[in-house]
Amino acid sequence: MTNINLFTGIKVMITAGPTREAIDPVRFISNHSTGKMGYAIAEEFCSRGADVTLISGPVNITTQNARIRSVQVTTTAEMYEACCLHFPESNIAVLSAAVADYTPKFVASQKIKKKDNEFSIELVKTVDIAAELGKRKQPGQMTIGFALETENELENARKKLRSKNLDMIVLNSLQNPGAGFGHETNQVTILNRDATEKSFALKSKKEVAKDIVQCIMHDVFSHFDHGLVLC
Repeated sequence: MTNINLFTGIKVMITAGPTREAIDPVRFISNHSTGKMGYAIAEEFCSRGADVTLISGPVNITTQNARIRSVQVTTTAEMYEACCLHFPESNIAVLSAAVADYTPKFVASQKIKKKDNEFSIELVKTVDIAAELGKRKQPGQMTIGFALETENELENARKKLRSKNLDMIVLNSLQNPGAGFGHETNQVTILNRDATEKSFALKSKKEVAKDIVQCIMHDVFSHFDHGLVLC
């Protein structure tokens, strides 16, 4: 059976890139995510016939396939709002964005001037997008999360898989050379709800995207037995 167009009629929502949380008009809290992994997954799904909506934080790349619907956001709150809008009509949600866990409680209206003494920033937790979508997930919908870890990788990934009600989680470690932020390559282990785990060698992010989408396809057409609710 060919993989081409097997996702025709299936709507896929993907998040990618970082989010930025403003401190003042010129400074923000963020991370090193480039969005390359999420964009590669969007391109792969689209090449297999899916109707793709890509919700992206600020990145320096663009989509290549004109059929990908792109939604640009900056903050975690904006990404959450976009996800809430598009998730109900989605069959599959791939949450690959590196979302900020905290945001400043107060945002200065003017640039904070440098002072001789130190200053502190009070932070509050942002919304956990994956967990919130896990609560809203309906029968026939799939959610796939990502875990970037520096220690106790498998244990932490398994906890996220359960606590966020995910169907699958893609784990990579900053301990693995060539994996994580800022690289053209990645090395992942994919964990499923049925406790199966599959590890892959270091590959280009384009090839990793193919592996991820192939694993999702296996779940869609095996475990779900074509049971996705087409919107």
